[in-house]
Amino acid sequence: MVRLSILDQTVIPEGSTAQVEIENTTRLAQIAERLGYHRFWMAEHHLETSGHSSPEILIPHVASKTTTIRVGSGGVMLPNYSAYKVAENFRLLEALYPGRIDLGVGRAPGGIPLATMALQENRDEMVDRFPQQMDDLIHYLTGSKKQSHRFKGLKAMPDINTCPELWVLGSSGGSAGLAAKKGVSYAFAQFISGQHGGNIVASYHDSYSSSEIQTQPNAMVGFFVVCASTDREAEQLAASLDVHFLQISKGEKTGGIQPPAQAIKYPFSNKDYQIIMENRKKVLVGSPKTIKQQIEKLSKEYQAEEFILTSMIYDFHAKVKGYQLLAREFELIK
Repeated sequence: MVRLSILDQTVIPEGSTAQVEIENTTRLAQIAERLGYHRFWMAEHHLETSGHSSPEILIPHVASKTTTIRVGSGGVMLPNYSAYKVAENFRLLEALYPGRIDLGVGRAPGGIPLATMALQENRDEMVDRFPQQMDDLIHYLTGSKKQSHRFKGLKAMPDINTCPELWVLGSSGGSAGLAAKKGVSYAFAQFISGQHGGNIVASYHDSYSSSEIQTQPNAMVGFFVVCASTDREAEQLAASLDVHFLQISKGEKTGGIQPPAQAIKYPFSNKDYQIIMENRKKVLVGSPKTIKQQIEKLSKEYQAEEFILTSMIYDFHAKVKGYQLLAREFELIK
């Protein structure tokens, strides 16, 4: 049976504000819990069109407004921070909401180059610290007492008996290989690269080594989703996403996700249509029945039983309706 989860990026559509979209993220988490979604993640994006860039701060707010759904980061961009401080933050979250916290981490900067410079000021840009940071995270999150650790005897507080689920997020063989080597869960983001990652996820399973944090491999796959009552309606809604991705790829300044009626008026060239078709590899578009068929096919290709979906539909109510339709089609609540 396929499990569905949600990643919400708190994107600010044209005409909205950060405060409104943060409130919508919280409302969506409550709705997702009622609908039977397994986990609800929040992203870290250092962009003007993002409602926030601090999932570790929004997580406790969302967790306090829900009761059972897993809540986490999708993800914390680890090279921007100290692994020790990230571990302290998420051990505290796990102490507050035991058994409900996920720590998804990525090695990408998560924003424009200027933001990355500000976040990683005075660091050596030539050094890849991510593998060492993963070792450090596992050490701190599990309360390891390894004498060989470079900060021997240092403990991330609070001292608790449970541990957040640790995930590596990525869209390449490198991230999958690292997750397998370190013995943590892996989330493949097809919504980032558009690349079909069946072989990548298979390699993660095949090369997985158990760790202090978990013994068995655990993988899921991420897609953008545009779901509506009919395929035709979903295609109309998807125009907003098509234009948004197109503008980003062309380096055009965007004021956020546009209404579909405005997006379809974009002066498309033949090359633009080619770019849109390529970007559609990142997106599942259609009625709930159509999307279920797509996910069931992808589940076999990826050998994955969980999909995390992110919707950037312009209208919040249409976004909620799409998630409701999928929950009903997949019978998430028995």
